Amino acid sequence: MFCPTCGAQAIDGANNCTACGKPLPRAIPPDNQLKSLEPVLPVNTSIWAIASGYLALFSILLLPAPFALITGIMALRSLKRHPGLRGHVRAWLGIVLGSLFSLFLLLLVFNIVASSTGRR
Repeated sequence: MFCPTCGAQAIDGANNCTACGKPLPRAIPPDNQLKSLEPVLPVNTSIWAIASGYLALFSILLLPAPFALITGIMALRSLKRHPGLRGHVRAWLGIVLGSLFSLFLLLLVFNIVASSTGRR
């Protein structure tokens, strides 16, 4: 890299030019490096989709399952209104796992109620 002010060769990683002392432009990471982080970091993702994804993971505990279902539906509605946002997979994960574990929760509640009333 060369200094844009004086043209001297700059040391990689330096903040200022060693010849003239002027600040050097910062290196911007290529777009493909930022794109590779998108599945890990929720960049430009609907907040409803993020919540739905995490609630879907915790829906195996049964109590968060209905909330995963609700936030998944809200995420899909939000994504439909804002097409530039991401998070469809997280929203669908919340809907599918939220539905599945909500059914298990309902069966568990009905089973407890039925056994407590003596009807079986």
